Amino acid sequence: MLSALSNALQVKELRKKIFFVLAMIAVYRVGAHIPVPGINPEALEKLFAGAGVLGFLDMFAGGALRKFTIFAMSISPYITASIIMQLLTVAIPKLEELVKQGPEGKTLITRYTRYATVLLGIIQGTGITLMIRNYGAITNPSFFNLATIVVTLTAGTVFLMWLGEQITEKGIGNGISLIIFASIVSRFPTGVIQTIKGLSAGTVTIFNLILFLVISVIVIALVIYIQEGQRKIPVRYSKRVVGRKVYGGQSTHIPLKVNQAGVIPVIFASSVLLFPATIARFAPYDWAHAIADALNPGSLLYIILFSLLIIFFTYFYTAIQFNPIEIADNMKKHGGFIPGRRPGRPTAEYLDKILTRITLAGAIFLALIAILPNFVMEFTGIQMRFGGTALLIVVGVALQTMQQIETYLLSRHYEGFMK
Repeated sequence: MLSALSNALQVKELRKKIFFVLAMIAVYRVGAHIPVPGINPEALEKLFAGAGVLGFLDMFAGGALRKFTIFAMSISPYITASIIMQLLTVAIPKLEELVKQGPEGKTLITRYTRYATVLLGIIQGTGITLMIRNYGAITNPSFFNLATIVVTLTAGTVFLMWLGEQITEKGIGNGISLIIFASIVSRFPTGVIQTIKGLSAGTVTIFNLILFLVISVIVIALVIYIQEGQRKIPVRYSKRVVGRKVYGGQSTHIPLKVNQAGVIPVIFASSVLLFPATIARFAPYDWAHAIADALNPGSLLYIILFSLLIIFFTYFYTAIQFNPIEIADNMKKHGGFIPGRRPGRPTAEYLDKILTRITLAGAIFLALIAILPNFVMEFTGIQMRFGGTALLIVVGVALQTMQQIETYLLSRHYEGFMK
């Protein structure tokens, strides 16, 4: 591991990318400690005492929401905007055509996503501001001060969106995912401290702690195993003679991953459930608060909806990433075929059948891992949110980034992390 890290730092281009990512994450963490002016910290502490939806949102914000800093909303509006745009590209033919146009079309889609992020940021920022005003957390609740807070929160989200895009473009890995990764990891020391205090107070036993650690290691191993698992579909290419040269005649395979969508379904499902629950929490009505309570992380309704949404988004995102018809057509054009299957439509149907089956296994696994902490924490008595959703995101993003570093190292003939 240390030798692989040393190899990574020896490649000048890769070293610049790694340092750039670390610098951008440092900027994010500094901003996560700059408070919004005019806020009463004591009133905020009372508001977050019950955790629930706000506590879950705070995990994605890396503690910035609890302190009500300029990055209090984190990147949540951007994620919600991305979900909406991806759904619209499937429902609206014109947007679907833009995606197929290549870089120019994707640039327009990105621009629309940014506009939607600003709009959703204003809506969510207004809701959060009005909620903390009702709890007396704003020292001077005048219109100008409220508007200033909303603009500050929205600007913080837009800056994080830009930061994520810069990391993706100039660094290594997916910028938005790395920002979420940094937010979750930053909460880990707090969880460790709480566990140590629980041991001192006697609310947590050594046996429960050991059991929790064993379960965590097993879950991490299973997550890595499933994330890396794939079904190899054999493909053969017929020989073609062009002049004096012979093309084709080789055998290869199509790697169909068990979890083709990665951690995106978990992030999307969390955002979809948290958005209405957060809005309902802001509304000054008892029925809205009842909905928010029903959608609290850990409630039965939340667990059921969360699992179903993970399965839905796994299939949805896999369908966007992998098109069996397009793969089959490309194979047919280049003289490729799957043994025992005719080229064209039969090949596409075969690939779709296999992909549907293995995606179901991957989706169910993601759902089980995501809801597992609710039972583990109840059984062991250790209240740590570093599990389930957070664990899937952390491990998934780490694997994705490591694979990109691995590609750089192998292209420079260096030994990588994964042997």
